[in-house]
Amino acid sequence: MKRIIAMCIAASFVAGCGVDGEPTRPEPGAARDTSGPSISISGRAEVGITG
Repeated sequence: MKRIIAMCIAASFVAGCGVDGEPTRPEPGAARDTSGPSISISGRAEVGITG
């Protein structure tokens, strides 16, 4: 059973290769655009037992 599960996981990784087509190289000299939107993550998390 473990062997079948491992083969299914491996097959799913291989099946995902090249789904969106051939890879393309970035244009040479293309600068990273820093004027666009950015991601900010904030918050609070607590884990424990109260009683």
